[in-house]
Amino acid sequence: MRGEGSFVENRAHAEGVLHAVFVRSPVAHGRLLGVGVDDARARPGVVHVMTGPECGLAPIVPEPAALNQAMVRPVLATDTVRFVGEAVAVVVAETRAAALDASEAVIVDIGPLTAVVAVADALRDSALVHDGAGTNIVFSVPSLTGPVDLDACDVVFTTRLVNQRLAASPIESRSVLAVPPQVSADGRLTVWISAQGPHPVRDRIASALGIGPDTVRVVCPDVGGAFGAKAFPHPEEILVCHLALVLGRPVVWVESRSEATVGLGHGRGQVHEVALGGRRDGTLEAYRLGVVQDAGAYPRIASFIPFMVRHMQPGCYGIPAIEFDGRSVTTNTAPTVAYRGAGRPEATAAIERAVDGFAALVGLDPVEVRHRNLLGPATMPATTPTGAVYDSGDYPEMLRLVTTAVGYEALRAEQAQRRGDPQQHHRLLGIGVASYVEVTSFSNTPEHATVELGADGSVEVTTGTSPHGQDHAAMYAAIVADRLGVASTAVTVRGGDSDHTPTGTVTAGSRSAQTGGPAVAAAVEGLLERARLRAAARLEAAPVDVVYAKGRMVFHVAGTPAVSVGLFEVASDDEPGDASATAGAGVGSPASLCESIRFEPTQAAYTSGAHLAVVEVDVETGAVRLVRFVACDDAGTILDPAGFEGQVHGGVVQGIGQALLEEMVYDAMGNPRSTSFADYLLPSAADVPSIETVAFTTATTMNPLGVKGIGESGAVGATPAVHNAVIDALAHLGVAHIDLPLSPLRVWTAILEASP
Repeated sequence: MRGEGSFVENRAHAEGVLHAVFVRSPVAHGRLLGVGVDDARARPGVVHVMTGPECGLAPIVPEPAALNQAMVRPVLATDTVRFVGEAVAVVVAETRAAALDASEAVIVDIGPLTAVVAVADALRDSALVHDGAGTNIVFSVPSLTGPVDLDACDVVFTTRLVNQRLAASPIESRSVLAVPPQVSADGRLTVWISAQGPHPVRDRIASALGIGPDTVRVVCPDVGGAFGAKAFPHPEEILVCHLALVLGRPVVWVESRSEATVGLGHGRGQVHEVALGGRRDGTLEAYRLGVVQDAGAYPRIASFIPFMVRHMQPGCYGIPAIEFDGRSVTTNTAPTVAYRGAGRPEATAAIERAVDGFAALVGLDPVEVRHRNLLGPATMPATTPTGAVYDSGDYPEMLRLVTTAVGYEALRAEQAQRRGDPQQHHRLLGIGVASYVEVTSFSNTPEHATVELGADGSVEVTTGTSPHGQDHAAMYAAIVADRLGVASTAVTVRGGDSDHTPTGTVTAGSRSAQTGGPAVAAAVEGLLERARLRAAARLEAAPVDVVYAKGRMVFHVAGTPAVSVGLFEVASDDEPGDASATAGAGVGSPASLCESIRFEPTQAAYTSGAHLAVVEVDVETGAVRLVRFVACDDAGTILDPAGFEGQVHGGVVQGIGQALLEEMVYDAMGNPRSTSFADYLLPSAADVPSIETVAFTTATTMNPLGVKGIGESGAVGATPAVHNAVIDALAHLGVAHIDLPLSPLRVWTAILEASP
């Protein structure tokens, strides 16, 4: 916002950089009969035009390997197009304007085929998205436990839920600048890209181009948001790198907003069949969930998300009998990707709506039903029927905290008063709660960190994690400051460059604090131990007798603090028995001391919380106004309080957006009807009240810092809390369900249809 950031597009206008523009299919499904490019090639400033047959790159195979491997994606469409927005050609010119003009001269001839849009149609396999696959099913997730006996329950609540498609909508769309070896300073392909981590991008680009990873350097500079959609390179980004190699000149592509809305990669996109049974006293006994994931035209990691939904299916509750069925299917729509929470929000949406629905059937308050079934601290660690091991938490206490914060009983009294007051019955009050638990850092992938101490008083942290809005710099600086005693503002944090660390993975799944944090902490401790050895040599004392006084940032012999040596004084010293000032460090300068650590996590931690929403619903118009939102999130040890609050607020707003506004809409022919922010609605400041947070912490033992993730929590709990609140406001009118998003039209229609 201050204009001080350095993004990919800041480098896009350097001398000699070529600009790429993609030509895209206007048809959801069809045979690609021809792509006429002669006129485009003749346009002023055009350097190159490439079509699918000329590309020469191997198609992209679905990843992970458990997905249907026959559903490959060409880097440029060759014989078939499978969604509106799929790239069929690329124009490269001296300027973006010239490339845009020439792209409009490309003639695309497509013979339409039957489009598969609804997941119900995809399941029937009556028309196939990929002929060679023989089916539209990408991946199936069976139940881990036997069938549940819902007939034995006193009461069973059933419903069908739609977790609608969402556009990731980062502030910065996709952007990539590829500098070929002929121009790059070190003779390698250098890629500047807006992504969630350089190492996975490097490895996938190298594999796609058929070159070694050591010949590619990837830099992720400042990144304006990602939310999962930028975890791995898309075909367009791979092709830009290929073009740079072919043409021997730097090539840049910056995605337009309309391209991003239609094709960057959508989130959610699930249909749930829910059945929750139990006793009339509110005890939950059996839960069956069926999930169909819309994978879009080409399977990506989102096809695997039903697996995560199964893992988190029971939510915070001690439900003894669980059954699950999950499938992912292809459709002629944009591919879906991991989106903030990736399976955790979907699982929570299902169980939390089911608990509210069950409470209504047995005539109990939804908060009371939760308290009768929530797992308590005495059960921790708790192992669920789906194999999750909840390490720590107090789910009943968090629910109690948020209901106390809003004055729950008084709100219920006000709700009843409004319903009976002729002057206020049109402005109904609704209260919605959602308890959630989510696995964080599920992948358990290792992380690398280096801490370097300079004789000039500098402290530099280099980490394999790569931020895109999570404020890693403040978090890692706080860890260093706490252990060394330096000011956090004196610590410089570097990341986002595959050359900086030997390994790294995507910043995703709320993993950075749990993996990068312990890596940084261990590197600091190792550095202090090395510094202690050097200080002992200066003090002519045994290392075991030397202590570090953090407040003064000096070493001294225990019991004699008057004689000391400063932390930074020893940075340029040789280590005892070693002539090198940086012996064993592997990085650093002759006037520095550094330590590198690879942290290997063993088990994921489970973040939990309770969210409460208060809404007003205008019966005459269907408009919903969010009056109040309270969030209590347990993320273990808080390393950066401001960053924690920011992550909660951001996630909550995204969850509110899904509940009230956001939806990617396709018509029956597969044409996207939400193509820009004019018709894909995002929440603004006017739509969201001040988010209230309630502090609560239970430290985990799953990592040395006791931290859990927080990056996705807001988006996990907020959507069902708002959904439940709106249904609660209208329940006395006979409204039991409304599909998301809760637009005025949908709410008004539900009220009208429920009226006698």
